[in-house]
Amino acid sequence: MHNKTLKELSTLLQAKQVSATELASSYLKRIQGSDLNAFLHVDEALTLKRAALADQRIAKNDVTPLTGIPIAHKDIFVTREWRSTASSKMLANYVSPFDATVVDKLGAAGMVTLGKLNCDEFAMGGSNENSAFGAVKNPWDKAAIPGGSSGGSAAAVAAGLAPAATATDTGGSIRQPASLCGVTGIKPTYGRVSRFGMIAFASSLDQGGPIARTAEDCGLLLNTMAGFDPRDSTSLERPDEDFTRDLSQGLQGLKIGVPREYFGPGLAPDVEQAVRAALAEYEKLGAKLVDISLPKTELSIPVYYVIAPAEASSNLSRFDGVRYGHRAKEYANLGDMYMQTRTEGFGDEVKRRIFVGAYVLSHGYYDAYYLQAQKIRRLIAEDFKRAFQQCDVIMGPVSPTVAWDIGAKADDPVANYLADIFTLSTSLAGLPGMSIPCGFGQGEKNGRRPVGLQIIGNYFSEAKLLNVAHQYQQATDWHQRTPA
Repeated sequence: MHNKTLKELSTLLQAKQVSATELASSYLKRIQGSDLNAFLHVDEALTLKRAALADQRIAKNDVTPLTGIPIAHKDIFVTREWRSTASSKMLANYVSPFDATVVDKLGAAGMVTLGKLNCDEFAMGGSNENSAFGAVKNPWDKAAIPGGSSGGSAAAVAAGLAPAATATDTGGSIRQPASLCGVTGIKPTYGRVSRFGMIAFASSLDQGGPIARTAEDCGLLLNTMAGFDPRDSTSLERPDEDFTRDLSQGLQGLKIGVPREYFGPGLAPDVEQAVRAALAEYEKLGAKLVDISLPKTELSIPVYYVIAPAEASSNLSRFDGVRYGHRAKEYANLGDMYMQTRTEGFGDEVKRRIFVGAYVLSHGYYDAYYLQAQKIRRLIAEDFKRAFQQCDVIMGPVSPTVAWDIGAKADDPVANYLADIFTLSTSLAGLPGMSIPCGFGQGEKNGRRPVGLQIIGNYFSEAKLLNVAHQYQQATDWHQRTPA
């Protein structure tokens, strides 16, 4: 049961071959027996209560394609009944008085919440080692990281602890963990999915999206998650879409842009081999490969690590021990309370980004760093604009390597940052992108670890991306592989 797709589970539920309560109970047992540290908060009574309500809806035939299907939420989305910690000591026991829009929409569709998922603290990281509550393990190899910041989401889906999960992507945090855990994830166009109730990291970059087993599953979830939200000033007002509408279209004549910058030094041979094989499969499906250039790719890392920390330092200034969250027990005065609270409450990576952000926004450095980064960000977007005049979608690797061992880059934050080289530019441009499983590479101890293929589209082309991914998944079985 735990390896079935959302569509298969929906069919079983609506045919009453399994109940939402039985399904939820099955997943809760799997979560209880897991040692991956993917979940931060599980409340069996709450989940079964939601499942019983879903069963009542099914009995009345008041259903959506998602009614009764379990889901778990990244602990960046606030929830009324489960804790919302952002994987930080700063919010260790915080329970929100409201649900995030994404959580509310999926709940209204009848999905059953299994709990909250571990992530990098305040979504800052690419390995899920920065959580205040311990690292998440990769279900393919427990010595390996699952990717971040949505590592708990990807690990939970890959291990069959949940059939689907919500996630967020600021610089690659849906696509990279999906790649390293061998599942499917999509980051929509910036503004497609409401950020209301999503604990902010970098407001001009953060975007919610789904992680699931297949492109079709992601489309079903995105149908509910996407849409205008007046409570989010960055939400885009667009007509509702069925993102699964084009799944049956063939790929004859599709032009796939292959950026030469994505296949240079630094790309591991085993990753390149898997990605090249996937591109060859697309040629068999009728697509044509087009050589393109994205010359500003190498600048995406310095640009991102100026803009994102700058926005983070501003967003995280609200955590001062006064209104909510952690407060230091011992302090001499108000200023000391601020300092002690933030010293105790934030982890090293969060502090590092706050320091960088405060520096680049400070007097005398704002023009030299932050404004220059914003100018280059525009040039990066222009690179993509020119590329899409030559092709329909862009493909390449998600990560330069397969998942590395837990702790391998703990003493070198820059090495961790460099792993985002192929995902950052898409986020800076606000474009949609996704990762689908396309093979395996070798881990540090020669264990098999997943490789993901990145598919990037033009603005608002999520339906096309999902079709392109779905056709590949109809022709291959990488997405059906599961860890032992």
